[in-house]
Amino acid sequence: MIPPGNILLLLLLPVATTQITPGSCSGCGPFPLPLLTGLIAADAVVSLLIVVVVLMCVSQRNRPTQEDGKVYINMPGRG
Repeated sequence: MIPPGNILLLLLLPVATTQITPGSCSGCGPFPLPLLTGLIAADAVVSLLIVVVVLMCVSQRNRPTQEDGKVYINMPGRG
C-alpha cells in the first residue's frame, strides 16, 4: 500500500506546478553537445556493466555441482 505522505505529495504536485511562472528558470539553457554525449556514453557503459554482472550471476547459479552425478534412491530423475 502507498504511504499517505506520498499520496499527499501527488495530490499537491499540480498545485505546485501552477505556482511556477513560465520562464522563471534562471541560468537554464540547452546542454552542450559534449556533455550530452558523455552522459549518454556513461549511461550505456553502466547499463552494459549491469547486464554483464547479472549474466555472470545467473551463469554461476546454473552450474552443476560436483555431486550432480551421484545416484540417489529416493530422488526420481537422477539416474
